[in-house]
Amino acid sequence: MVLNGIDNLLTQGARVLESRRVGLIVNHTSLTADRQATIDALRALGVRLTALFSPEHGIRGQLDEQVPDSIDERTGLPVYSLYGERKKPTPQQLEQVDVLVFDIQDIGTRFYTYISTMGLAMEACAEAGIPFVVLDRVNPMGGVAIEGPLADPDRLSFTAYHTLPVRHGMTVGELAQMFNAERGLNAELTVIPCSGWKRKQWFDECGLYWVNPSPNMRRLQQALLYPGIGLLEGTNLSVGRGTDTPFEVVGAPWLDGKKLAGLLNELPTSAGVRFIPIVFTPTSSTYRGIACEGVSIFIAERAKVRPVALGLGLAYALRRLYPREWEAQRMLGLLANREVYTLLMDGAELERILDRCARDEHAFRQRRKRFLIY
Repeated sequence: MVLNGIDNLLTQGARVLESRRVGLIVNHTSLTADRQATIDALRALGVRLTALFSPEHGIRGQLDEQVPDSIDERTGLPVYSLYGERKKPTPQQLEQVDVLVFDIQDIGTRFYTYISTMGLAMEACAEAGIPFVVLDRVNPMGGVAIEGPLADPDRLSFTAYHTLPVRHGMTVGELAQMFNAERGLNAELTVIPCSGWKRKQWFDECGLYWVNPSPNMRRLQQALLYPGIGLLEGTNLSVGRGTDTPFEVVGAPWLDGKKLAGLLNELPTSAGVRFIPIVFTPTSSTYRGIACEGVSIFIAERAKVRPVALGLGLAYALRRLYPREWEAQRMLGLLANREVYTLLMDGAELERILDRCARDEHAFRQRRKRFLIY
């Protein structure tokens, strides 16, 4: 049986939090194995909660915009936004906190911002001399596969907190250890690990309840495709926001779905998937209310799918078929690697692009070893 960090903390009686004023960085995914909110479970144990902190999408996971400060209706506690004008807890917000706890479900992709929130909060705690506790959770895509280029050190941002590959194959607890050491944070860090989890296990092999980590992350299939399809999100493409299948479809009014699907299905990056021509009309986000031609991505053999390679293959195909129509410049923001971006823009062969990524993947696999818990 797989248990997340919160369940193991409760089994220990939350001793690490005893007699302390506790701040929580939580959202709607912060649940125990029996689906009790972490907030409620800790209060029931007598833990003294003094502040809540909210990541992107809000403490209830329903927002797709900046998150305001608020008061939690159920507990009366202040909720400080870490996805608004500021993204890092302030010294004033930490004045009533003796220890800060992070308990949020990540999906294993560098630009999914929950890990950036964690890193910035660790910085704030190190500066204030406050201990930081991570209640670990499984990586939904397993902990084996590593994919994509490393973020350039000079391109770090809120969507690239650290020099990670796009798909890092680590848990939040492992990442916290890496951030603390490699960024020299020197935070007083405690990780409460998961139990029963093996690196090769996907989320649907753990016996855990699925909760949408964000409004457009509704299925494990979407979490798998997100590291690749999400890379293209800043460009003039719809990636399915405003449809029932975000990150499972890609399109634009200027695309020919049959032509694109035909090329994509011939590329080596299509392993484990098939691309099917489709017409769809998003009800929100990019191309809202406008019919788009494009492709639907059908996962035929999950074990073979390499989502970042798939995304790079899609970029390669778009660059070949639509060098004028596809506005690729904003892809660099999430790719965060100028060399790979330049190869794509210069029309390099796909094999050369993937070989360049493989160098980073190998280096990171060695680098991460000392931080792995499982």
